Formats: sequence, C-alpha cells, structure tokens
Amino acid sequence: MTGDEMKPFDPFERALEIEKMVMDGRRRKYYRFRYSRHYGGIVTADAAGCNILCAYCWNYSRNASPEQVGAFRSPEEVTERLLKISRKKRADLFRVSGAEPVLGKRSMEHLVEVVKGVNSPFVLETNGLLIGRMPELAEMLEGLPITVRVAVKGWDENSFERITGGKGDAFRYQLKALEVLTERGIKVWPAIMIDVFGEDGERKIRALLSGMGLEVETEELNRYPFVMENLKRRGVEVK
Repeated sequence: MTGDEMKPFDPFERALEIEKMVMDGRRRKYYRFRYSRHYGGIVTADAAGCNILCAYCWNYSRNASPEQVGAFRSPEEVTERLLKISRKKRADLFRVSGAEPVLGKRSMEHLVEVVKGVNSPFVLETNGLLIGRMPELAEMLEGLPITVRVAVKGWDENSFERITGGKGDAFRYQLKALEVLTERGIKVWPAIMIDVFGEDGERKIRALLSGMGLEVETEELNRYPFVMENLKRRGVEVK
C-alpha cells in the first residue's frame, strides 16, 4: 500500500488484526536475530508487524505485510537465540526491533517471557499506543529489568496522522503511555525523528512533555529512496 492510496485507519483495530497474524499461541513471528551497535551494542530480535505504518519506517514493507515474512518462535526459542549472540559478542543488553512488540495482551505476554528468559537489561522500543490505551499492560512490566523507549510519531493529531497513516485521535495515547509508565516507576524516555519534527514540531512536543521531567531523544532520518517517496506522498516535509 502506497501513501497516496492510504486512508487513515484505526491503529487499535489494526493492532487486533496484526496480532492475529504474528501470534500463534505463545509464539511470535521473527525474521532475524543479530547484534547491533545501537545503544553501544545490543542483541536484537527483529520481529514483523506493526499497528501503524510510519512513512519513514525502515521496515515498512515487512510491517505492511507481516504474513509474508519470518517464522513463529516461542519465547524459549527467542531467548536461546538472543543468549547465543550475547555470549559470542559479549553483550548483555537486549531488545526487539523492526516492529511493534506490544500489539495486545498476547504479544505483551510473549515479550515478558522473553525478558524474563534473558534476565538482563532490556530496551522495549514501542510506539506506546496499546500501553496508553490499555494501562494494565504496563503492570506486566513492573519488576522487570526493562527500559521503555516510546517513539513519539507527531506533535499533534494532524502530524501523527500524516506520519503514521493512523487516525489522528490516537495521538494522545502515546502521551498517555509516557504518563502511565512514569507513574508506575518504569524507566521510560520519548524519542522523536528530528528531521521530520523540525524546530517547530520539537518545540511543541517538548511543551506537551514538559511536566513529565523526561529527557527527549532525537534521532536522524535514514533517507532511503522509498522513505523519501513515502514522506512525499504523505505530505510530510523533511527539514
């Protein structure tokens, strides 16, 4: 699906649909396990399937059609593969990347089992929408060696809709997720794509987050040709 063909969709309805595609009992779909230099060195499980379709996503095609990639892995299989890489690379930080780890209760249960299995510091990279909509999911993270990175996809409803393809009224749930996680004492920080936000967008999102006392991470855009084309079709200006 290309950006110019896309009508805004409900990210929560899509989450239900995608979770059915990428979960089979306790097993979730993954397509790669690797070591990455992010965060100073991290062992990574790349999953497929997301409830939004960000124009700048480097994994856009896999998340648009997750049924076409990967294989179902149990939490034990994922843990085994991650720990094998960890021993080889002498790295003790872990994450799931490439997709949205939290699509609902089943995918969160799978993630929690993986985190418990590696029993080492873990970074949860998420858009936070389901955590904001279902605060009870945050309870499942309490007591785990986990830090949550919430990738905030806009500075208001309109920018969120253009960037993600999802209906703009879902934007508030990203901010709600940050509130919920902070209130529960779970380590969390927001991240923004600075090349898309620009100075004005950055100023607006920092104003919205000002009362939470959180440090905002800024990341730079990977300007792949398909990413730039998607952004153009969505009418998203790159700074």
